[in-house]
Amino acid sequence: MTQTHIKKIAVIGSGVMGSGIAAHIANAGYPVVLLDIKLPDKDLAKGAVERMLKADPAPFMTPRHAKLITTGNLEDDINLLSDCDWIIEVVLEDVAVKHATYEKINKVRKKGSIVSSNTSSIPLEILTKPFGDEFAADFLITHFFNPPRYMRLLELVTSPKTRDDATKIIRDFCDINLGKGVVVCKDTPGFIANRLGIYWLNVAVREAIERNVPVEIADAVMSKPVGIPKTGVFGLIDLVGIDLMPHLANSLLSTLPENDDYRRVYKDFPFITHMIKAGYTGRKGKGGFYRIDPLSKSKTKQALKLNPDSFDESSSYRASEKVSGLASVDAGKAGLRAVLTSPDQGGVYAKAVLFQLLHYAASLVPEIAHNVYDVDEAMRLGYNFKRGPFEMIDELGPQWFAEELVKNGQKVPDLLAKLGDRTFYKVENGQQFFFGVDGTYHPVPRAEGVLLLKDIKLKSQPVFKNASAALWDIGDKVLCLEFTGKMNALDDHVFAAIDQALKITGEGKQFSALVVYNEGSAFSAGANLGLALFAANLALWPQIEELVAGGQRAYKALKYVGFPVVSAPSGLALGGGCEILLHSDHVQAHAETYCGLVEVGVGFIPGWGGCKEMILRFQERERHESDQRTGGKKIWFSPKNTPMYAVRQAFEVIGTAKVAKSAFEAKEIGYFRDSDGITMNRDRLLHDAKKKALELVTNYQPPVPQDEIKLPGASGKYALELAVQDLKKSGKATPYDVVVCESLARVLSGGEKADWTSPIKEDDVLKLEREEFMKLAKQTGTIQRIEHMLEKGKPLRN
Repeated sequence: MTQTHIKKIAVIGSGVMGSGIAAHIANAGYPVVLLDIKLPDKDLAKGAVERMLKADPAPFMTPRHAKLITTGNLEDDINLLSDCDWIIEVVLEDVAVKHATYEKINKVRKKGSIVSSNTSSIPLEILTKPFGDEFAADFLITHFFNPPRYMRLLELVTSPKTRDDATKIIRDFCDINLGKGVVVCKDTPGFIANRLGIYWLNVAVREAIERNVPVEIADAVMSKPVGIPKTGVFGLIDLVGIDLMPHLANSLLSTLPENDDYRRVYKDFPFITHMIKAGYTGRKGKGGFYRIDPLSKSKTKQALKLNPDSFDESSSYRASEKVSGLASVDAGKAGLRAVLTSPDQGGVYAKAVLFQLLHYAASLVPEIAHNVYDVDEAMRLGYNFKRGPFEMIDELGPQWFAEELVKNGQKVPDLLAKLGDRTFYKVENGQQFFFGVDGTYHPVPRAEGVLLLKDIKLKSQPVFKNASAALWDIGDKVLCLEFTGKMNALDDHVFAAIDQALKITGEGKQFSALVVYNEGSAFSAGANLGLALFAANLALWPQIEELVAGGQRAYKALKYVGFPVVSAPSGLALGGGCEILLHSDHVQAHAETYCGLVEVGVGFIPGWGGCKEMILRFQERERHESDQRTGGKKIWFSPKNTPMYAVRQAFEVIGTAKVAKSAFEAKEIGYFRDSDGITMNRDRLLHDAKKKALELVTNYQPPVPQDEIKLPGASGKYALELAVQDLKKSGKATPYDVVVCESLARVLSGGEKADWTSPIKEDDVLKLEREEFMKLAKQTGTIQRIEHMLEKGKPLRN
């Protein structure tokens, strides 16, 4: 599903937000004009693009996308707007500046072009007032969240004068092409996410100060235990910038109603002002609520001692303490109510903060949003809450929450009182509903082209299920393989599920195609390392070898089976998770897919066919490049494959554990084919993968087995080992890197029996993978790397 109305876009304002929006539009493949004011000695827009190319995290999904941005200024290059279909204003939050910008835009924009503002503080009516009904009909607010590439929320605000077709065009484009979760908001201060999010942060800081809660405890409980990102409160403020907080507060205070509860909870603490003046603005400055001890050679982490009245960089910090054994933090496993009813300092703090937030949220519907679902969606997408406020109330029990409010002397919000003993969400006949402001239930909306496994699970049972995987009927004779273990790690249970899928799918069977997909934060982090370490410590070598052989059999079977296999990754797809993609007929990837063969980091080489498939991918790429050079003609002195091209490419990619930081980079590296698809919106991924699987069913022919793989043999292995020794001498490779890379070199070069004139088969390469994998499994260096990865979460350089 694509939209055809928008071909070219302009962004006015090249600050962090404006340039980030331009970059993300370029990520979607659209040409962008980026303009800013003219300065005598500086090209603002050009400089912004140059900075983004060096930034980490990267605004661009691949540096190539920067070429889609044309930069300029509002004086010399204003005519570049004349053929733009959508013009996004991202200038200063000043009405006069915005009006002056619209005056310039209006002189050159084409009739029917759409104009939007990224404001979150100025009412739409004020923005359009001087420019008449025609401008108002083309105008709306599109509030992106920073950074635009990574934050999914887009708040959309329209006026009664905005054209319906303009609203639909922008909504569809932001959803389908930019991958945004579009939430329609009412034109109120801060819209939805920031209205609640800024309130929450202010309450959390104030309660910590007034209750003398250390920042570590506040963040430990106000994070994973309550379904909030691990940064917690103070870590989040450090991340976004302490200096941003006064600006956000002033924006709200200047526009909120006089009786709004934000005015009660807000307090202008002097220590915040002192921190900002001293350069303590968070991670981008000298530190914030946390910092690295400037006098420590070991980079000791320090935490701020909360003093509301003063800040001194020499005495306001102490050594940060790890929070352990706190009942409220551990209670997260038992549910939200268990956290909030814990009598310790963390539980009392969490209850004080969340009760105020949930009460505030329930009081603001329908003032800021049309329904509770939009509020929950905004907080999930804009602040990465696991559950939105009304989902939290449901988990607590709405009636219990209301009773607790009464005990605290607080008024029960009208919407909560109307709900009574019911819940804000319910499931009926496999359909989820939300409680509306009219007192009745309404279906949770799903846009056309959105297919979610979580919805399928509401109305069906798995076709097959075991400890690590499940098979689901997703309709139209398409079967879905879901990984279900921790981090969707792969083991023999997953291979058993694959075997079951093979038995019930194919011509004349229950299903005709297979999609590999799940809705976890990681598609798969690879093999179950804990299981591998356990087996190695007990010297269960036959079991380890069978796990390797079982994965090879399962993946090879998927590659050559008589029906299409489409894999649909999102998030991490590492090691074995990447290898299953390499064996699929087609990959339909979410744009934010981070994949790679990273086994060397834990002392292994790819053992489930990854080495073999990368060789074949790079040989295919070399043949394609040869055809491009020769026009497809056979020329005796220009062979389509050379002995070392594919081997060197595969060796570099696998030996350096190269990870693609987007689906676009995965194509450039070679993990994905040029023909593989990319879906920008995560919620549309399963639909797109299923659609592709059904297309492939017609006249499907499985790939032909590769029984003549030409590899260089001993000479190639020697060349690769020389390269590794050079890296060791220069300090770029550790001693155990050399050991692992020697095993990798043997596999990729084809072993002792291979020779460029004597082709080998796929099974020969798989045998080499198993041999070298097992050799490394018995090495102390590999055990050390596995242990370090499991304990520290990062590779050991031994």
